[in-house]
Amino acid sequence: MDYSKYFLYLLVMVLVTYLIRVVPYVLMRKEIKSAFFKSFMEYVPSAVLAAMTFPAIIYATDNPVTGMIGLVAAVVCAFIKPNLLLVASTACVAVFISGLFLG
Repeated sequence: MDYSKYFLYLLVMVLVTYLIRVVPYVLMRKEIKSAFFKSFMEYVPSAVLAAMTFPAIIYATDNPVTGMIGLVAAVVCAFIKPNLLLVASTACVAVFISGLFLG
């Protein structure tokens, strides 16, 4: 392995990670007054988390239908009783049982 390429890639990753954290502090020193921008920034973490999690839920099993069944079971359970342990357990059981029937 060529270590110079390895360290170059490592340096680029360090710089990108550092810049992502530093640039907002440098650019936004004043308080944000725009209500639209404030509300937009409040929803960004949730939207990014959902965008990263949703495909992983669907394709976590061999059959995407079982993933969807688990997702639907989790959403319904979360609306009925918002308890994280209960929701996660319900989703796991739903995926397991649907996997038995759907293969």
